[in-house]
Amino acid sequence: MKRVAIISMHTSPLAQPGVGDGGGMNVYVRELVSAMAQAGLKCTTYTRAWREGLPEVIDVEPNHKVVHIKAGKFDLSKDELLDVVDEFTQAVARDIELNGGTDVLHANYWLSGLVGHRLKHQLGLPLVTTFHTLARVKSLGGDTESVVRERAELEIIGCADAICVSCTEELSQFRSLYGKSPGAVTVASPGVDAAFFSPGDRRGARNALGWGNKPLLLFVGRIQPLKGVDVAVQTLAALKRTDAELMVVGGASGTFGSSETNHVQRLIVDLGLTGRVHFVEPQPHHLLSTYYRAADVVLVPSRSESFGLVALEAAACGIPVVASAVGGLLNLVEHERTGYVVKNRDVETFAGYTRRLLDDPILSLSMGTHAAHRARNYSWASTAASVIGVYDALAARQLVACS
Repeated sequence: MKRVAIISMHTSPLAQPGVGDGGGMNVYVRELVSAMAQAGLKCTTYTRAWREGLPEVIDVEPNHKVVHIKAGKFDLSKDELLDVVDEFTQAVARDIELNGGTDVLHANYWLSGLVGHRLKHQLGLPLVTTFHTLARVKSLGGDTESVVRERAELEIIGCADAICVSCTEELSQFRSLYGKSPGAVTVASPGVDAAFFSPGDRRGARNALGWGNKPLLLFVGRIQPLKGVDVAVQTLAALKRTDAELMVVGGASGTFGSSETNHVQRLIVDLGLTGRVHFVEPQPHHLLSTYYRAADVVLVPSRSESFGLVALEAAACGIPVVASAVGGLLNLVEHERTGYVVKNRDVETFAGYTRRLLDDPILSLSMGTHAAHRARNYSWASTAASVIGVYDALAARQLVACS
């Protein structure tokens, strides 16, 4: 397996995380493909052209290019993309055939999975799928997805030759919710780039941000119900410390992004936190390390997370994390050693653990040190090696037939 077609229909790996639908998946696709390209695979990522004027092809680095596929109007929302799956699929098929074919398809997210499923049958190629989120998993956290999405995911699972999950917790959830799949299911944990995300001087980071000595709680992520920025705001209020403040780095995202932003703004006023919650526009990914290093505590109160890249990046910078006890966060955060996990997203518990870290600098330093050491186990080179192993194993197998 030397040539791979990566499908990321709804968001480009070159888009800035925290903007629109861009998030951890963007980072995952970009960094994984880069690591695979450096390992010698010829990688082409297909994504939908979301604005006018984009180059048709961008050569990112040797063995790594991104192809922008025109499908539908440029400004389609994610909810409208189902209508252009066929158009996108046929354009990708034409490009693959014009450029000499490929050895394997790797789809990311359920919309891309639909594309990959159709291409598998049209071109006779093996299909690998990374879902990143699944409808049944999201529903456990109260985020109900459409029946169309759930049926589509079942269809993809029934025909995928291999499925990659991010951690053992996601593997356990997958098996309990979907049973045994026809294709192999393999853990391929995301990584972290130590060149950017590593411990650094807090004072220097705060000076760079113009931040003083006040205790700083940090939330990094898109503003949408799933990510739980409202819980971060409530945690600040429950601390009952007038010197602590919260910084939110990220923008409104998805169908409920605007309404969630309004909800959070009202919450700030109602809780008497005006002037103590600071909103920062989404930042280039490599600059996030400055924000992590400046923080005393990073809050990750998500309703669900297949992995939780923010928690890993914060840990790599030596900052303890207080996170929801869901999904990959249960694997990433070692409770009472590298941070804390909170059941049921309970605000008082979030506040209690946060207060403990603010009140005990020695404990905070110890947890941050353990977190940074543990984060060294995650690298994109290792992720690439796992995924390449999945590809190579498919070469000796018969393709899965649709169940």
